[in-house]
Amino acid sequence: MTASPEAPNEETLSATDAGADLQPPDPATLAAQIEELRAQAQAAKEGHLRALAELDNVRKRAEREISSAAKFGAEKLLSELLGIADSVELGLNAAQAPDVQVKTIVEGLDLTRRQLIALLEKQGVSQLDPKGQPFNPDFHEAVSMVPSAEVAPNHVLNVMQKGYKLHERLLRPAMVIVARAP
Repeated sequence: MTASPEAPNEETLSATDAGADLQPPDPATLAAQIEELRAQAQAAKEGHLRALAELDNVRKRAEREISSAAKFGAEKLLSELLGIADSVELGLNAAQAPDVQVKTIVEGLDLTRRQLIALLEKQGVSQLDPKGQPFNPDFHEAVSMVPSAEVAPNHVLNVMQKGYKLHERLLRPAMVIVARAP
């Protein structure tokens, strides 16, 4: 007859186990262990609640920062544009003077244009002026095609409106007239 796996037989008991009394643990020891486990559970619960509160605070702070960035993110750019707006206003006032000279107005407009271009470049915007370059539909919008012996076919003959890129992304394609064979 073989012994069942649930009940150890004498062969499986070690010498130290054979003589030991199987007594339930002391109730005071169990109570202390229960209290220790309760304290650990309470500490874990409090830690969890603190972590949730901190997560909520981080989320609210991020929302405030995003909102602030949306409202005031362009502040520096706009303050620099104010100088250009001032130049335009000065030019308009100068154009209304009775003894105005066209040359002075043209110089003022050129200065204002250079200010604007410098500001755009500072912000990562570059002009596309493709005159004489091969037509590229990714960066150019053909307005028309004109026969030309001066420029190679499928090359930009004239630029109607310059295009612009922000870093490497196209903001606006250049509007061009493309040459074709005569």
